[in-house]
Amino acid sequence: MKPLWRLNKYLYKYKGLLLLGVLFTVISNIFVIIPAQLVRLAIDYVVESFSIFRPLELGGLGESAQEIFLKFVLVFGVLILTMALLRGFFLFLIRQTIIIMSRKIEYDMKNEIFDKYQNLSLSFYRKNSTGDLMARITEDVSRVRMYLGPAIMYGLNLLILFPLVISYMVMVNPELTFYSLLPLPILSISIYFVNNLINERSEKIQRSLSNLSTFVQEAFSGIRVLKAFVREDDSVRNFAMASEDYKDKSIRLTKVNALFFPLIMALVGISTIITVYIGGLQVINGEIGYGVIAEFILYVNMLTWPVTSLGWITSIVQRAAASQTRINEFLDEKNDIKSSDHIKDEIHGDIKVSNLSFTYPDSGIKALDQVSFEIKAGQTLGIIGTTGSGKSTIANLLMRMYDPTEGHIEIDGKNIQAYDIAHLRKNIGYVPQDVFLFSDSIGNNIAFGLDYSDQERIEQAAKDADVYQNIIDFPKGFETVLGERGITLSGGQKQRVSIARAIAKEPQILILDDCLSAVDTKTENVILTAMKNIMQQRTSIIISHRVSSAKLADQIIVLDDGKIIESGNHDLLIAQKGVYAELYEKQTQAGESVDSEI
Repeated sequence: MKPLWRLNKYLYKYKGLLLLGVLFTVISNIFVIIPAQLVRLAIDYVVESFSIFRPLELGGLGESAQEIFLKFVLVFGVLILTMALLRGFFLFLIRQTIIIMSRKIEYDMKNEIFDKYQNLSLSFYRKNSTGDLMARITEDVSRVRMYLGPAIMYGLNLLILFPLVISYMVMVNPELTFYSLLPLPILSISIYFVNNLINERSEKIQRSLSNLSTFVQEAFSGIRVLKAFVREDDSVRNFAMASEDYKDKSIRLTKVNALFFPLIMALVGISTIITVYIGGLQVINGEIGYGVIAEFILYVNMLTWPVTSLGWITSIVQRAAASQTRINEFLDEKNDIKSSDHIKDEIHGDIKVSNLSFTYPDSGIKALDQVSFEIKAGQTLGIIGTTGSGKSTIANLLMRMYDPTEGHIEIDGKNIQAYDIAHLRKNIGYVPQDVFLFSDSIGNNIAFGLDYSDQERIEQAAKDADVYQNIIDFPKGFETVLGERGITLSGGQKQRVSIARAIAKEPQILILDDCLSAVDTKTENVILTAMKNIMQQRTSIIISHRVSSAKLADQIIVLDDGKIIESGNHDLLIAQKGVYAELYEKQTQAGESVDSEI
């Protein structure tokens, strides 16, 4: 239960609903017990009345006596019906308090977890899969809600009803109480084991369903690759195998579920038989009346579900505790990316990087080794290097997605760690290498970094990114809704929309992380020429493996294996005839050969 203690803050927050739920549970159980007593009185009354009805009938008073007897029976019937209606009303109120409380807590928990997710560092997302993150905010929270709602509701019912009923039964007849309740502990233990078996097989079904869903998602997402390699038949065959596994597990669960209600009914039936047998012997001996047997049968039936639910509740609590443990693991995650002074001064764009080294904490790979450079506000820096040389790591460190292992970064003469993180990132326009567009309109994707939608700024950003004409050619223009991850657009269009999104918020620092790799050289030159005016007004960092993207920069650094091996402007680096010049020559020749072939 220890992991579930964390939920006490929510129970305290909604203590009003919880206390009302307890009160309504007590009242509803009182209205459960009273009808059983009324049934006993009614049966005893009928039996006694029948014994005196014969003499009255022989004396000519039969009709009058019958009328009086029926009036009393009717009164008993009305009272029992009234009690049933009142109990139903209070059961409704119980659900309106405890179940609604659980839904409110579920809402608060999901918001708390999602808020925590949003504030965790990028290293957290490198360590954990998206599926696992989704499972904890959906399935795990749902299991915890089952503890906060049904488990608490039925647990309270058990704790309140059981003492009430047992005390009444003992008051009426202790011996009959003992014999009638004899099978109930066996029932509870049996249900506990059956429930565990059901939960175990349900878990296997969930995993099988998850695998099936993942397979289908990948098949649909990669349908072009499937068709291109003519693997449709293989895909169908693999899907059939996964479906077969899911079907087998579902049938095994169904077989266990089939035991549940027969087991309950068998043990309740045994309890009823014992009650009738022992009660019948006592009636014969004149120790009790007929009504007591009926009353005890009703009591046994009243206790059946609470006792049955004991095993079910125990199982729910165990599952909730396991789920809450998983949730607590993420809630206890510490975010090391924190602001030391929360500075929100205006950022101009002077950047100074000194002896920067960085090792990825999850993989242990050293991405940067003693990197130093400086950019003045309004200047452009080009970072050139092969795959894995550490180019994107510099972008991540400037965005404070990570903190450096050694060295430091200064912006406008202040340590980057002193700035308020949200303020820093609002002043940086970032175009990632792996473009991500949301399933929303093109206009909203471009306006994503803005506090409010400004159509003029959106259109101007689209023009600067050379994607305006493509957008207005769509039937709905900027209102065109993109598919999942922007699948509606081509690779080049997605990259240009991503560039438009970055420059729309008019940042002081612009980082282009190999964002022109999906466009041809001609389009690349058009975009860079259009952005030249924009880059003059702000500090720009162009990260690329293409020399043509960085040649317009005021300063260029060449990275290899995390170290700066060359630095200077384009002309100086060409004159040095080093790695940069060799790379420029190869790419230029490749471009010319492609042009000649065309």
